[in-house]
Amino acid sequence: LRPFARFLIVLLAFSLAFISPKKLFRSSVWWLVGLGGGLLLYYTDSFVGFAGGLILGLYVFSLWPYIIQAVIGSPSARTMTLAMFIYIVWVLAAVWVVAYNFVPFGGELAREKTGAVAVLVMLAIASLAFFIGRERGSSDKRNVLKRTESIGADRRFFAYGTRPVLILIVLLALSGFAVRYERLEYQKPLKEEPREFTAMIWTIHFCYDNKGWPSFERAAQLINNTGADVVGLLETDASRPFLHSHDLTMWLEERLGMYADFGPATKKHTWGAALLSKYPIIKSEHHLLPSPEGELAPAISATVNISGHLTDFVIVHMGNDGDDLDRKLQAEALANILANFENPAVFLGYVTSQPFSRDYKHLVKTGNVKDIDSTDLKRWCQYIFYKKLIRLGYARISHGGLSDTETQLAKFRIPESPEEKDHERLTTDPAKIPQRIHFPAMFGSYYEYSHASWGRHQYQDKTPKYFLP
Repeated sequence: LRPFARFLIVLLAFSLAFISPKKLFRSSVWWLVGLGGGLLLYYTDSFVGFAGGLILGLYVFSLWPYIIQAVIGSPSARTMTLAMFIYIVWVLAAVWVVAYNFVPFGGELAREKTGAVAVLVMLAIASLAFFIGRERGSSDKRNVLKRTESIGADRRFFAYGTRPVLILIVLLALSGFAVRYERLEYQKPLKEEPREFTAMIWTIHFCYDNKGWPSFERAAQLINNTGADVVGLLETDASRPFLHSHDLTMWLEERLGMYADFGPATKKHTWGAALLSKYPIIKSEHHLLPSPEGELAPAISATVNISGHLTDFVIVHMGNDGDDLDRKLQAEALANILANFENPAVFLGYVTSQPFSRDYKHLVKTGNVKDIDSTDLKRWCQYIFYKKLIRLGYARISHGGLSDTETQLAKFRIPESPEEKDHERLTTDPAKIPQRIHFPAMFGSYYEYSHASWGRHQYQDKTPKYFLP
């Protein structure tokens, strides 16, 4: 849908320039049209949902000239204070519907109630539209009515002054879309051994560091420096008002030149999962895993064409350790997905369980996968599993204050035949393996303990490790 986003700019400008008659502003039918667009946006997917969003945007922007005129004619301090209070209430509502597992009364009152919040917002807009400019008998409201109706007298100025400027702004915005689209070039890995690839998992924490600062560029640099070919990112849904409505996945796609997939959608009330790949993503499916008690768990299952070899990936963020039933059901669902893969596969998951726990064992046994390093007992959240692949290396990189979670890397080779055996012998001496398999030297060398320092990314927890036949 991204190439069609330019239509949003055109329609919003059109609504400001041509759809602002006062009768339409107060029309209950026009409000129902806007409400219908909002319902389509929330309850449908793909192009139908996108069309609903365009209708909603058309409706909301058609109100702006009259709303601004009414604000100008009202007491500024009182009006702005009330407006900010209402805005904060709506932002908190947006927090409550997705963070219900961490806020007071969240599960009972707000769980997955984005639809109800959207209807309340539309009712608030209706009250605003219906009552702005209506005479109530007081002199203040008569003044507001006169100021609102004065818009009609200013239409000639708008037509000959503001409208051309608006058209110019739209053309500039569209040219920006064209430049971005033309500049988007995907990386094409050129490797000595095309069957080898590096997978990475990282809980990116919405690209806000541990001090609360947005750190998009630093995150992109870290991903790029690892040399990862396929990246599973968790906690990526920054498309919310309290996270400044960033499209984090699209930004990373353009910044790194990698194919990208995000899911499930923001309206599904998860913290988000994303897949970045230097290789083409052939297909993907978004999953909402069973979560009867706690927060909803997002997952992506995708097939990637790695130098002509199809390889499956699962990226998932399971529920909290306190929601035992959720994790049990989620592990069962994920194990079924893994077991049904016919291609070589990699699992990049936030499991929230210790090694050899119930859920760990179920994923490994029922999903028919192997742990990249079953001797690493210091893990709790992030795990890398695999099947029908040959493991080459494993590394853990400290978060350096950029997130609250470390980065994990794994190197694999796609076997030429099913008879090829996996590598079982472990070594921490890089001199014993080919240079092309080495992890990047910029993160240091083998280190036995965890790093607590901020601002630096270094290998930790007895890594990097390599595996030999």
